[in-house]
Amino acid sequence: MDAAKMDSGQRRLQELGYKQELKRSMSPLGNVAMCFSIISIISGITPTYNTGLRYGGPVSIVYGWLIVCFFSLCIALSLAEICSAYPTSGGLYFWSYKLGGRRWGAFTAWMTGWFNIAGMWSGTASVNFSLALLLQVTILVSTGGSNEGGYYASKYVVVCLYGGILVLCGLINVLGIRWLSWLGTVVGFLNILGVFVIGIFLLAILPRQSAQTVFTSFNEENGAGIHSKPYIFLLGLLMSQYTLLGYDSAAHMVFDHHLFAQHLLLHSGVETVAPDPDLQIISFDSEETKTADKTGGYGIIGAVLGSVLLGTIYLLPLVFTSIDVPHLLDPGNDTKGYAIAQLLYNGFESHFHDARWSFLLLIIPCGGLYFCGLLSVTTTSRMTYAFSRDGALPLSRFWHKLNGKEVPGNAVFLCVVVAFCLALPYLASEVAFQATVSINTISLDIAYGLPILLRVTFARRNFVRGPFHLGRFSLIIGWLAVSWVMVSTVLFCLPVAYPVTIETLNYAPVALGGVSMFTLGYWFLSGRHWFQGPVPNIGSAEA
Repeated sequence: MDAAKMDSGQRRLQELGYKQELKRSMSPLGNVAMCFSIISIISGITPTYNTGLRYGGPVSIVYGWLIVCFFSLCIALSLAEICSAYPTSGGLYFWSYKLGGRRWGAFTAWMTGWFNIAGMWSGTASVNFSLALLLQVTILVSTGGSNEGGYYASKYVVVCLYGGILVLCGLINVLGIRWLSWLGTVVGFLNILGVFVIGIFLLAILPRQSAQTVFTSFNEENGAGIHSKPYIFLLGLLMSQYTLLGYDSAAHMVFDHHLFAQHLLLHSGVETVAPDPDLQIISFDSEETKTADKTGGYGIIGAVLGSVLLGTIYLLPLVFTSIDVPHLLDPGNDTKGYAIAQLLYNGFESHFHDARWSFLLLIIPCGGLYFCGLLSVTTTSRMTYAFSRDGALPLSRFWHKLNGKEVPGNAVFLCVVVAFCLALPYLASEVAFQATVSINTISLDIAYGLPILLRVTFARRNFVRGPFHLGRFSLIIGWLAVSWVMVSTVLFCLPVAYPVTIETLNYAPVALGGVSMFTLGYWFLSGRHWFQGPVPNIGSAEA
C-alpha cells in the first residue's frame, strides 16, 4: 500500500513489519454509532423495565438510573484511558496482559479473556432471546391480546423463533465490515428516533402522574416476598446495570490485533526506547477503525454519554405514565405482564379503540433488539477471532480463519451455536435461563474490572498514557470503577425472592461459579503450560 494513503496507525504498522488482517474501513463516526447501537437503550430497558417496576418502581428506576450512570461512566473513562494506551481488537484481555506485567500478564489475560468471551456469548443469547420473547408478545397483541383470544406462542415456538433470529444474524455477519459500519450508523439514529416516537406517544395519549409521585413513589408490592426497602432498591438497580453494558465493543471493533510491537521487539532483543512516543502507544495496529489509538477511547465515552442521555429521555415518559404498577405487571393482563407492551396497548385501546395496532410501536423495540443482537454477534465474533488467534480456545486454528471478505466466518458460526445452546435451559425452566442474562452482566463487569484493577495497582507507576488520559483523577476514577464492579457482581447474585425454592432460586451464582471453575481449572490443568498471552504474527508482513 502507498504510504501516502495510510493513516497514522497503518503507517506505524508497516514500519514495525505487521500485516493487516481484518479489513480497515470503519470511520470514527461508525465506531461511535456501532458502540452506541450495541449498548442500545431500547434493547436494554424494554425487556428489563419489569424488573425496575417490580423492585422499587419509579424511585428505584429514576435514582437507580442516576447511580448506575455515574459508576458506568467511571468504568468507561478508565477503559477509555487504557484503550488509548493499548489499542487492540483483543481489547480487555490484551490490556490485562500488558498491565499485569511479566509475572502475572499471561494469567490475568487468560482470566479477563475468558470472562469477557463468556459475557459476550451470553450477551448475544440474552439480547436475541429477549427479541424472541418480545415477538411473542407482539404477535399476541396484534391478534387481540390475551383476554381477547390472541395467539400466545408456546415456549417451543419461542425457541424456534430464536433460532431463526440467530441464523439471520449469522448470515448477515459474513458480509464485509464496511456494510456493518454503515448499518451501525443507521441503527444508532433509528434508536434515537424510536425513543422519541415511543416517548411522545406515551406522554400524548396516556394520563400522567405528578412529578412528586414519580420521584417519591416506591413500590413494595413485588410479589416476591421481599419487604426491606433498601434490599428492594438494590435489586431495582439491575435494570440500569444490564442496560449500560457493551461499551467495550469499541475496543473489539476498532482495533486489529496485530500484534504486539513492544512485546515482539523485546523478545527479539531490539531496543524499544525510541524518541518517537507513538511507538509506546501502538502495541497492536488499528484494524477496522482509522486512527484507533484516539477514536477507541472517544468511542467508549461518547457511546456511554449518549446512552445516558437517551436512556433518561426514554425512561421519563415510561415512569410518568406507569400509574397502575400492579396492573402493568399482572400476568393476567392483555400482554401477559409485559409492562411496556401493556402501556402501548392501553394507549391504543383508550384512544383508537383497537389495541391491536399497538404492535406498530412494538416493532420499534423489536427492531432495536434485532440490530443490537446482530451487532452483538459482530463484536463477539471479533473477540472470538482475537482470542483464538492466541490459541486460548479449543480448535483455535479453525475459529481464527477468515473468509473471502476478510471476516472471521467460523467465529461467527461459533457465536451463533453457543448462543443457541445457552437458551435451551428455557425449555425446562424460565428461571434457569435468567442465569444466562445475569452471567452476561457479571462476566462483562468482571472483564471490565480486571484491567482497571491492574491499572490502579500493578501498573500504577509504570503506566504509559496514550492520547486520551484522566490525569491526576485517573486513580480515583479507577478505584470507583473497581468498587462498583464488585458491588454489581454481588447484586446480581442476591436472591430475588423469598423463600428461596427451586422455582425462585437465583442461578446467577451457580453460573458464575461454573465459569470461574472452568476458567481456573483449564488454566491450572493446561493453559499455564502453553498460554503466553497475545501472540505476534511476525513473518506475515507484506512487502
